[in-house]
Amino acid sequence: MTTELEIARAVDSGDLDPIHVHPLPAQQAILDAFIQLGFRFKSADMERGHIRGTRQRLPFYQEIEFFAPQQYRGLNQVEVSFVADDREMDVVLEMDKKPGLFTEGSDSFRAFKVGLHDFHATDWAAYLNQWLAEVGGRRNWL
Repeated sequence: MTTELEIARAVDSGDLDPIHVHPLPAQQAILDAFIQLGFRFKSADMERGHIRGTRQRLPFYQEIEFFAPQQYRGLNQVEVSFVADDREMDVVLEMDKKPGLFTEGSDSFRAFKVGLHDFHATDWAAYLNQWLAEVGGRRNWL
């Protein structure tokens, strides 16, 4: 994945300075689960602002976007953000609903917590599948 960061008043704003950033193991487990479920990577970028209700301390966050597979027919894409400290992370999902014949598209935000040291005990693909089905079912997306 690649992402870009624009820095106001940067000395050389047109150059590209590559850096390698790797997800925490718990973050990688969530990302791998999305891929297992058939989600396709779309893009990643940095957003300025705060995600309400999270442990965020910095004035920006990364958003990773995935196209939804056919089995989640009511979803267009899912955006994932991770906000971590030394013990836990908040996983924030923004689910983009496809517009229908008589309805507009809309977004729904949901979040859950993951322990950075005990995440191995969960089947994340099954968890996300069930979680998305419950949210989609309540909103008549699926």
